[in-house]
This record gives sequence, structure tokens and C-alpha cells, in this order.
Amino acid sequence: MAKDIVHWDVEDTAFWEKDGKRIANRNLWISIPCLLLAFAVWLMWGMITVQMLNLGFPFSETQLFTLTAIAGLTGATLRIPASFMIGIAGGRNTIFLTTALMILPCVGAYVALQDMNTPLWEFQLYAFLSGIGGGNFANSMSNISNFFPKRQQGLALGLNAGLGNFGVTTMQILIPLVMTAAVFGSLAGDPMPLERSSGTLIGRIEAGTDTWIQNAALLWALLLIPASVAAWWGMNNLRSVTPEPGHPLAAFGKILGLYAVGLLAAAIGLYLYLPEPVGLDLLNMWLALPLIIVLTLVLMRLIPGGIQASLKKQFAIFGERHTWSMTVLYIATFGSFIGFSAALPLSIEVIFGYMAQTGADGTVERVANPDGPSALTYAWIGPFIGALIRPVGGWISDKVGGSIVTQLISAVMVVSSVAVGYVMMLAYGSASPQDYFWPFLLLFMLIFAASGIGNGSTFRTIGVIFDKTKKGPVLGWTSAVAAYGAFIAPRVMGDQIQAGNPEYAMYGFAAFYAVCLAVNWWFYLRRNAYIRNP
Repeated sequence: MAKDIVHWDVEDTAFWEKDGKRIANRNLWISIPCLLLAFAVWLMWGMITVQMLNLGFPFSETQLFTLTAIAGLTGATLRIPASFMIGIAGGRNTIFLTTALMILPCVGAYVALQDMNTPLWEFQLYAFLSGIGGGNFANSMSNISNFFPKRQQGLALGLNAGLGNFGVTTMQILIPLVMTAAVFGSLAGDPMPLERSSGTLIGRIEAGTDTWIQNAALLWALLLIPASVAAWWGMNNLRSVTPEPGHPLAAFGKILGLYAVGLLAAAIGLYLYLPEPVGLDLLNMWLALPLIIVLTLVLMRLIPGGIQASLKKQFAIFGERHTWSMTVLYIATFGSFIGFSAALPLSIEVIFGYMAQTGADGTVERVANPDGPSALTYAWIGPFIGALIRPVGGWISDKVGGSIVTQLISAVMVVSSVAVGYVMMLAYGSASPQDYFWPFLLLFMLIFAASGIGNGSTFRTIGVIFDKTKKGPVLGWTSAVAAYGAFIAPRVMGDQIQAGNPEYAMYGFAAFYAVCLAVNWWFYLRRNAYIRNP
């Protein structure tokens, strides 16, 4: 089959029914597993760090939260250059190479996790490279948006993103299971004994039990190989979107150059942000993130060669006010989904795995809670709900309008965030925090469901507002900025937990969701704009 398609007009019903639908669906159903694996690789540190804590790796809770945050920041930063890859290098070329690149951090982590003496910087390096998986969301969504007509944008993008988001749930289910046995034979290496009781979906594992933590990384390396092959042989470049993709090797050079820019910007930002000895500890999070975003865009404009003509054309999205309003709204939806997915496992472990105990001198300290719930058992449920409901959000928005759905879910997220913050406060100061676990979990399930529906509604609105030349870059850009939630949420929740005020993190998120209510009303509902297809 032809890998480059010259004529592509999916708004023509006859063309869509004759050829377009078949080609579009094939590309979609190859894209989905590649994106699923990308999410798994990107966020696997949220689960790996829980077991590193149980195994007794010589790192503090804050350092372990930082591993998750590093992967989150790098993935978000890489989404900025990834937003523009499809128009420069072609869909097939981009999805193949960026999927194959994820094998590198998986193999590195597989080796590093077999040695308890592996230094922290090495784990930080592999977490850093795991961000490639986060970046891949932007190019995947940008690519699929070009294959479907406007009337099907909500469902198509909802399926790609929603089923792709199942990578979070898949990862959170499979990692605890594959760590319990040498499921990969001699490749699994030697086990390590648990220092603390842990848990999986099949029951609680007591201290002293052997665990193969390295399988948590090896699993994805093995699955990425057939996914990469499928992308190369089954996907297409659209010449109407990428007029000059060039030879595949030239296209690969463009992709690597764009990702190198993102990695460099993320590395500089992390160096200025992270504490010594890894970094300089000069900037706080709220200064580091804007610096990284601006630096990435500036470096992209300095890339020499023919890339500049395409970039200049695509950079026109920054002159559109809707680019900025939709970015804010997508931070609330996808940023919440991905941020809480990254932060929830270790938050459960720290808040409910320890209990408050008053000593003889009257001081209160936190000690291990033998009745605490296992993060590895429950953390997957929220991302599962959020991913499962995302296509539904897109489908409903196709019927009633994206901005109406966005307004409703923003209100739900304000209320539920305040409630879960209050429950976290009660649990953190309790001698029996497990009593508050189910209200905590159910409220978080509500937040995940609302964010999943909002993921579909906001992307549907973008698909209606922008034309085909701007739609893909806007989808990528908004997802890039929102993906910083995978960095912000673990850092904010980790810092507030360490300070003894976990509820402050959720109250802050609630305030942001209230701002989003105002933004959505002002730009869209106030003038009945983009409620239905124009």
C-alpha cells in the first residue's frame, strides 16, 4: 500500500465512504496502541517509585516524588515540538520513530532497577527520557485529527486519546502483577525481598517476599517492538498535511532535532530547578515552567534549514485568542487527569500508609500503618474511569456542544476538589487514616470522571473552532501545556504532604477550576459560541 497519500478530502462524503473511512480507521487503530504504550512508559514511575519505597531503595519520599515529576516535566516539554512534527515529517514517520525511541528508557530502567546501589541521578536520567512517551500524545492527536471529518472529530479524537489514556490504567494494573514473578524467564534477572508489605490486584504481599521490580520497565520494552513495526507498515503520511516529508531518514533527522530541542530546554529548566547536587535550586516551579516553555519555542525558531518555513506557518496559532482560552480549559481537564494519575499512587501510600501517633512527650509523629490500603491495588481505578469515559465526553459534545459540557464538569471539579481536600486533612492527622480511604477514593473517582469527559469536550471544541491548517498544532500545543500537570501535581501534592497540609493542594486546584468556569463562560457560553457545529 502507498505510504504517502496525495489526495485526501474527508469532508467530501463520497471520498470518505469510498476510501477515506477505511484508511482513517486503519491509522486510528494502529495509533491507539502506540499511544497507550506511550502513556504507560511516561507514567510508569508513579508505580515504580511506590515499590522502590517498599523495597527500601535509599531515597527519601520527596526524591521519589521528584522522579515522577521529572518524567512529567520532560513529557510536557516534548509535546511542544511534537505539536509541529506531523506538518514537518509526516504521520507515519513520526509515529514510528517516536514509538521506537521509548525502548531506550525502558531498557535503561530495567538494568538500573536490578541494583539497589544505582545512584539517584541514573534513575533521574531514565525518568527524564521516559518523557518521550508524554511528548508522543501531541503528535498522535495532531496526526489523527487530519484523518477524520469535522462531524466525527469528537469521537475519533476521543477514541485515540481515551483508549490511549488506558495506558495509565494498563500500566497500573500490569506493573504490580509482573513484579510478583519472573514472568520473563532468565531476562527477569534476580529478585529483591520487600522490606515493607506491598499489594497487587491479586492480594497483599507481605514483607520478605521476592519481587522483580525490573519487570516494570522490561514489559514495555518488549511490547514497543511490535507496536513500532505496525506503525511503520500500516500508517500513512498525508501529503495535504505534509507536502514535503522527504526521505524517511531526512524525516527522522527533523524529528530527532525537534525532540533534542525539547530535551535541552527541559534539562536546562530542571538544572535550575532541582536541588543540589543534581541541580542549582535557583528557581521555584512557577518560574521554571514558563522559562522552559519560552526557551523551547525560542530554540525551535533557531533550528536551521527548511523546517523554519513550516514552523513559521504553524506558529500562527499563537496569534489566535482561542488558542489561549482553550489552553487554559485543557489544563483543567487533561492536566488534572494526567497530574493526578502521576501523583495518586504515592499520595495513597504516604497519606494512608502512615498514621498519626502521639508520643509520651506529647509530640505527634507518623508511623507505619499496618491497616493502610495498598496504592498498587487501588491507584489504577481513577485513570481507568477517566480514560473509559473520555470517548463518551467527545460523543456527548458532538451532540450538545463542547462548551456546555466543559462548564458542567468544571463545576463538578470545583466541589469535589474541595471535598477531597477536606478528607485528606482528616486522614493525615488521624490514628486510623484507613477510615477515610473510601470517601477519598470515591471523590477522586468523581474528579477523574469529570476530567475524562472534559478531555473529550475541549478537544471537540478545538476541532470545530480551527481550520485544518491550525487544528493539529493547536491540539498539540494545548496538550503540551496541559501535560505539565504531570509535573505540577506530584510536586504540589508532595510538597504539601511533606509540610503536613495535603488539603492545601486540592484547595488550590479547586480555585483554578473556578477560574476555568469563568473563562469558558466568557469566551463561549456568554455569546452562545461554539455550542454546536457552526
